[in-house]
Amino acid sequence: MAIVGTDLRPQLLKSDVFGTISRVGDTVIRDARAARPWVRGLARHLMRREHRALSRLALGQGTPGVPRVVDLAPGRLTRAWIDGAPMHLVKPRDPDYFREAARLVRRIHAASVIHNDLAKETNWLVTPEGRPALVDFQLAMTLVRRGALARALGHDDIRHLLKHKRSYLPERLTAREKRILATPSLASRVWMASGKRAYLFVTRRILRWRDREGAGDRMP
Repeated sequence: MAIVGTDLRPQLLKSDVFGTISRVGDTVIRDARAARPWVRGLARHLMRREHRALSRLALGQGTPGVPRVVDLAPGRLTRAWIDGAPMHLVKPRDPDYFREAARLVRRIHAASVIHNDLAKETNWLVTPEGRPALVDFQLAMTLVRRGALARALGHDDIRHLLKHKRSYLPERLTAREKRILATPSLASRVWMASGKRAYLFVTRRILRWRDREGAGDRMP
């Protein structure tokens, strides 16, 4: 595995119960071997989901704006680093950013991948050129066929992007975008009514995990 870059000293970006994420040169290494024993199996499962999604998005001409897979080893995933800062730090207010972000989500869906975690601003980057990029595909679905659930989750991907647009550029929301914001999918309504409470209890009370942990520097 070749690593490009002049400084090859690991820079720890995040450490939690699911392992560590470090930058080495122009790559990012997700290491599930450092996960706590009781969640190590889940950490490896999430890592494999990310690898499947990124591998699918790399087919053909690839998908600009998502990380490129460099290597998959037992318990460790290496992918390319994307220069950029998290959305919540940059606070993008350029309409072109959100137009390109919508195109990026459509390209991901066209490749039969659903991100499933676009509500987190830390998963959206703003590159030095002001363009959008997406990271953290641990919860992504790589589809074999498109069914009702996939369509619903794809709808929610779009709706979560529009929530960010509503936060930073509400005056540029179209009538159609407002309708999408007002119509969460059935899966989303069920999640908000029941599943999210269980998720927050497990992740925050039991695992002591925070979604934005490490985001002050950069969530990879």
